[in-house]
Amino acid sequence: MTPPIPQAQYFVDDVNVQIYPDKETIGQVAAEFVAVELNAAIGERGTANLVVATGASQYEFLAALLARTDIEWNRVTAFHLDEYLGIAPDHPASFRRFLHERFFQHVELKAVHLLQGDAPDIQAEIARYSALLAAHPVDVACIGIGENGHLAFNDPPAD
Repeated sequence: MTPPIPQAQYFVDDVNVQIYPDKETIGQVAAEFVAVELNAAIGERGTANLVVATGASQYEFLAALLARTDIEWNRVTAFHLDEYLGIAPDHPASFRRFLHERFFQHVELKAVHLLQGDAPDIQAEIARYSALLAAHPVDVACIGIGENGHLAFNDPPAD
């Protein structure tokens, strides 16, 4: 399959910005990039570490990533990017729930590490997750870019 060609491409500092016609194409291009990076890490170390995000910007990407047959998921350790404070994992707004339903339950990963937004001691949870990330340096972080310009879960200023 020939990779899609961007409609436009330019650089902002060191960032390669590519414009595609629709979300499905962007999802496929992003999934290809992630597959290449995960496979490179697996080839070098036998394992890869992936961070995934939630939200509307991730729908087509996660579907395209799941459709790939060239990733050894059993060698991938997954983390998720963020979670609401105080939200239980079965809450409709839970990012853990979103990722379980749209991604984690569809592949057999080596391990999945989730932020416990409802942990009784949030400082201990931060320390736990930080230690996990330190022990598993991230190979690929898939973060969302929203229509309002937010990056990950950081919204732009209102003014």
